[in-house]
Order: sequence, then structure tokens, then C-alpha cells
Amino acid sequence: MGRFLGLLVALVLGLGALGVLAQEEDDPVKEAEKQKQQLLEQSGGILPSDLYVQQGEELFKAKRGPKQASLEACDFGRGPGRLEGVVGRLPRYFFDTRRVEDLDSRIRTCMIRLQGFRPEEIRRSEVVAIAFYIASLSNEKTMYVRPLLPQEKQLYELGERLFYLRAGPRDMGCASCHVTYVGRRAGVLPYSDLLGDKRVASHWPAFRYSNDQAWTMADRIRACYANLGMPAPDFYSEPIIALTLFMNAQARGARMDLPGFIR
Repeated sequence: MGRFLGLLVALVLGLGALGVLAQEEDDPVKEAEKQKQQLLEQSGGILPSDLYVQQGEELFKAKRGPKQASLEACDFGRGPGRLEGVVGRLPRYFFDTRRVEDLDSRIRTCMIRLQGFRPEEIRRSEVVAIAFYIASLSNEKTMYVRPLLPQEKQLYELGERLFYLRAGPRDMGCASCHVTYVGRRAGVLPYSDLLGDKRVASHWPAFRYSNDQAWTMADRIRACYANLGMPAPDFYSEPIIALTLFMNAQARGARMDLPGFIR
């Protein structure tokens, strides 16, 4: 009997160790870091996201559009031309447009107002590249999204409702994966770092190179809707900005990893 109990204990401990190992292998953050290091070794220290940042910087500083102007006079919340740390304060209410804007929509606003582009002339790929450049200047900075104005609070509440809403043919929502299945399904990231160490890097806001393309927060939200079998909100629309505001506010106090790298 003693020998049997000993074997049983060993078996339980072995299964526990295998469970821990499986969890580590399924950890998307650790797997991403592993793949990132492999890619850095293979590419000589250059990541694909670095190329998007470089392209975005060139687009940001170039005099373009009917008005032949750059975006250097654009105010992202800290004054014209001040870009460091701005991603950690977005989305926010802007008095010049009288609405809450995220990084993507603010870039679009400035391309229209400063450079004279018509909305239909703005290329999504250029907005993404510029967003990656601006996001890179907030790397290692602290998240500080805090809805204070009535317009921000209203959109935050909308984002919270949308996040927990179950709908569509699969009767699922954002929380189905990013709350319910966190730790139970491979590759699923929690929607916030509230339970973790705020000094470590947060995976939100998301400006990442993944699946061989650059994704802003808006791209990832739209992709999630598609995965749920629901129509994706339009780029620069209120639902996307509301969800971004809600999730970014949850990450307040965390350190940003921008642009990130997750497969």
C-alpha cells in the first residue's frame, strides 16, 4: 500500500509539472518574446515593426497633401509637436473636434485639417505606419488613460457595455475570450493587467507586428469582431474608440511595450 501511494503521489506531481510546462508553452507573451528573439537573431537586429516605424516617421515629417504641410503641428494631447508618451493618454476628448479620438482617428483628423486630404484619399496603410511611429515614442512610458470629462465617461461606459456584450451567431463577446478563457485556452491575453505587476510591460494598448502585418488597436478590435462572426465596426468609428478607451483605462499604471510583437 505504501509503495502504491508513493507511485500515486509521483504520478500526481508529474502531471502537475506537465501542466505547468504546458501553461508556460501556451503563454502568448513568453512565446512572443521567444519568437522576437529568434527573429532578431535572423534579421541582424531589425524587426519588421522597425520598418513600419521608419516609414511612419517619413510620412509624419513629409510635406504632403493639397496644403503641402507635415503633421508636425498636430496636437495629440500634449501640444503641437509633442509626441512622447501621448499614446498613454489616448483616447481623450479634443476640444477642436469636440469628440473623443484615439490615435488612429486623431492622425486622420490632422491629415484632413493640416494637410488638406479628403477622407476618401487617406490610405489606411499610411495611418497605420504613422501610428507605429508615434507609438514607438511612447515605449516604456506609463499608461495614464483616465476618463474625466463627461464625453470621455460616456464613451468609457459604452466601451464597457460593448466589451461584455454577447451577440452574433456564436453568442460571444470580447469578455468571452479575454476574461472567461484566460489561462484556459492557448494564446488568449487578459484584457488588462490589473491583477499583475504594474511595473512590467502591458500588452495593451496594442500596436503590434503579428501574422506578417502591422496592427493598431483598431485593427485588432475589428479582427476580434470577425472572429466572433459579427460585422466589424468601421475604422475611426465610435465603437472602436469606446472599446479602446475602456481597455486602455484598465491598463492605467502599466508600462507600455510599443510597438509590440505577438504572433
